[in-house]
Amino acid sequence: MAFDAEPGVVTRRDQPASAAPANLSLAFYDEFAAVEAQWRRFERVADCTPFQTFDWLSAWQRQVGQRDGVIPVIAVASFANGDIAFLLPLGIERKRLARRLCWLGQDVNDYNAPLVARDFSQRVTAEGFRAAWDELRARLQREKRLRHDWIELEKMPQTVGGQINPFFHLALAANPSGAHFAQLGADWKSFYYDKRSSATRRRDRAKRKHLSQFGEISFVTSADAEESRRTLEVLMEQKNRLLAQRGIADMFARSGWREFFLDVAANPATRRLVHVSRVQIGTTCAAANLGVIFGDTYYHVLASYDDGALAHYGPGALHLRELLAYAIGRGLKRFDFTIGDEPYKLEWSDTNVSLGDYTAAATWRGWLPYCQSIVRRPVKRFIKQTPWAWRAVCRARSRLGPFLRRLRV
Repeated sequence: MAFDAEPGVVTRRDQPASAAPANLSLAFYDEFAAVEAQWRRFERVADCTPFQTFDWLSAWQRQVGQRDGVIPVIAVASFANGDIAFLLPLGIERKRLARRLCWLGQDVNDYNAPLVARDFSQRVTAEGFRAAWDELRARLQREKRLRHDWIELEKMPQTVGGQINPFFHLALAANPSGAHFAQLGADWKSFYYDKRSSATRRRDRAKRKHLSQFGEISFVTSADAEESRRTLEVLMEQKNRLLAQRGIADMFARSGWREFFLDVAANPATRRLVHVSRVQIGTTCAAANLGVIFGDTYYHVLASYDDGALAHYGPGALHLRELLAYAIGRGLKRFDFTIGDEPYKLEWSDTNVSLGDYTAAATWRGWLPYCQSIVRRPVKRFIKQTPWAWRAVCRARSRLGPFLRRLRV
């Protein structure tokens, strides 16, 4: 069971099936290399999101987790016959004086979820999962290195693949934001005409005509790692300016975030997942995007647009239409706008995704951050889900943003 008994395995107490919760045995790993083979095999046949694949999270750990001192806690539960039931890519990070158990990549990921066997919901009841989760928590607290003070699992979708996310069998709170996706049609023209009125299509054509006066318009998918890197550099610069106008801190200034996105965009291991594109108008990158293609779904992760003279004519909206057409041309079935309730997502989407958060104190040190979390979350949700409150916050943030940035500098 110890570190030196089996390198990379923090705890391994395979119990007789009758003694394990829900007929499951549990193992914990604190090194990616120790669980890589199992993880890769399982993700090929499991229900999961792209944000829990080995390549995505190993890049995150390399660029962000290691800088922040995050200890991976990769929990693998197996049925009595040895088949994997679920894999939880968790981690422990220090927050001030307390240690938090959370998803690996929790803040940067659009969705956080377990990888589960496709027949998991048929083989494990809600009570069985709760028992396994309680046992997992207790076992982590028995290992000194893996002890934690509170648990905060955020942005969990209600379903994973075609089945209920087992974490929704726990007592969850609603995340402040929702998520949205669109079912794609067989061809772009039919889909576009179904989603946009004739008046809206006429405005789209007029704006495109205005944009064409700045130069030839082209939709470009990055062909190689270097082009992806250059496009993403532009995206991050544009995104920073747009966030600054709204009084929001630069997300790419956070420790390792810039390096992480550059890594997944250029690394051969993640190139199969990542789609980097731009709308080029003359010599100007009018809009840029980083998306993820996984299964039959296009995930819209990062997007930006030029905030100069082109902005008035909607280069970002033009790019989105090109991306939707691209996804349909690839034969994909869904376009997932991921977390956030921005109006443009609601215009195109036909399905809402409920997101849940789980918070619990594990020691006395965890009570303060736990209480802060349970107070902050409903307030934040009220603001985000109440139009007048959200408009007021956005206005205040825009006005205070320049002053706050000067203070940070």
